Amino acid sequence: MINRKLAEIVKDQNPLMLPKAATVQEACRCMCECRSGSVLVVDDEQHLAGIFTARDAVRALAESRQAETATLGQVMTPNPITIAPECRAIDALHEMNNRGFRHLPVVDSGRILGVISRSDFKGMEIDRLDDEEYLWQNIR
Repeated sequence: MINRKLAEIVKDQNPLMLPKAATVQEACRCMCECRSGSVLVVDDEQHLAGIFTARDAVRALAESRQAETATLGQVMTPNPITIAPECRAIDALHEMNNRGFRHLPVVDSGRILGVISRSDFKGMEIDRLDDEEYLWQNIR
């Protein structure tokens, strides 16, 4: 279980994807209905163009953007870091932890397979991350 691959985690996932032209309001409504913490923003060819999360929604509103008219293309995080499906869960946890991400798209040769969040990981994986961080802090 500790060496679980990301492909296993996203195997049957149907990630929430919207075009750049969708509005913040539409995205927030979809996120709420689907109980998703993120939207993968795609271009016309269905390639990943960005990611939109609750943090992006809060930032857009704080900038006085109107949720009904602001598009995802205007407020998304463009060109997000992605991870390959053959990577291990612990690798994804490290990437997310080191970069301060809550969501990480899983992409294989340009094809979107899913998106992972910290809630997708098992206790043993999180425990291992905590153990490794503790060791690094004490080695330095």
